[in-house]
Amino acid sequence: METSEAPKSAPSATAARSGCHSPRLAKLGDRFNAFVLDTVVLFGVFAVADAWILMRWSVFEKSEWSLSAAALLAVMVANTVILFLYTWIFEASCGATLGKVVVGIRVVRTGRRGALSAAAIRNLLRIVDGMGLYLVGAIVAGCSPWKQRLGDLSAGTTVVENEFGTVSKILAVSLAAAVLGGAGWGVPRICAQPNAAQPTQYLSQVVVRVGRTDTTAYFRVARLRFDVQIDPTSAAPVVR
Repeated sequence: METSEAPKSAPSATAARSGCHSPRLAKLGDRFNAFVLDTVVLFGVFAVADAWILMRWSVFEKSEWSLSAAALLAVMVANTVILFLYTWIFEASCGATLGKVVVGIRVVRTGRRGALSAAAIRNLLRIVDGMGLYLVGAIVAGCSPWKQRLGDLSAGTTVVENEFGTVSKILAVSLAAAVLGGAGWGVPRICAQPNAAQPTQYLSQVVVRVGRTDTTAYFRVARLRFDVQIDPTSAAPVVR
């Protein structure tokens, strides 16, 4: 992650005459596009990790799948850690995740923090910025003169336009394709393994049940129950 002078949304007249230009702020639309691309890549990693966890900490009996609180918590923690490590490592080392490389934007430091600490703070605060499908982060960035979300304000960073070379983009796309291809190859093999659920001492209560009977398919979360009629001669789907 590089250190940059105060970025500008457009070059000033003085800068234009001198031939020096401050980096242009990245558009919120470009940041959203990079987020979508990163989400697609992370989906492959999440799929492998979640399949491994669920095959060990959930129970498959006949036509019912039961998910314990421990398994659900493990999935949430694993996905959160993977997201943090992915964004932290890529942004601290080269200032951009795979999605940012493809779109052409980069995270730069505007303060005195080191690259590792700035990237860590920026991405830890995704927990807050990501509330409401990143509505909080979008509102704060839209009101900030440097288009900084809460994580950027706290870390001393901002996102600017940066055109990466063709080789960098090819490498980013190739790595993303390898992750998704590996997930497509690995998840079916993980799920094909015999289910050897390991009982947990804590949080062993079942919070999700998915299964079917002769006439219905059901989905239960805690006390909520959703039943869908699957018998062709039955009435329209019923949700209870």
